[in-house]
Amino acid sequence: MKSIKIENVVASTAIGSEIDLSEVAHVLEGADYDPEQFPGLVYRTKNPKAAALIFRSGKIVCTGAKSIEDVEKSLQIVFGKMMELGISVIGKPQIIVQNIVASADLKSELNLNAIAIGLGLENIEYEPEQFPGLVYRIKEPKVVVLLFGSGKLVITGGKKTEDVEAAVKKISKELQGLGLL
Repeated sequence: MKSIKIENVVASTAIGSEIDLSEVAHVLEGADYDPEQFPGLVYRTKNPKAAALIFRSGKIVCTGAKSIEDVEKSLQIVFGKMMELGISVIGKPQIIVQNIVASADLKSELNLNAIAIGLGLENIEYEPEQFPGLVYRIKEPKVVVLLFGSGKLVITGGKKTEDVEAAVKKISKELQGLGLL
């Protein structure tokens, strides 16, 4: 498999109870809360490194993690902190991966003009005057891939790591089939 690196995993969950964010901000060390700037409280975990965006409704978005396991570990820390503060965490909150952003390197220069024509314009956006990459929307797995002339890729929209791997495999195969890789 080409060098695939998970850059960011975004997931959401909910603890099932409302949170007084002002109160939490005062007692939770390292919490950032500025409702004028952003409606949620930001709490960063160091190991694993991630940020939890905590909202009054009890909904939490975790971002910045490098793996699904790191999301789960980070959120377990957050749940623990909530319980330490006397905030009830109802049941075992379901963690839903919303988006995985990954990068990959095909280790080959790419001719984006030829790729845009070869892959067919219905799933491609390529306007080099606007953006140096080619945007390729794949239906299965449902992801968006940015291809750059350097051979580097950015894959976004996946819900599991297998989506990323399948997308890179699919693109490699399509480009090889067109004689462009």
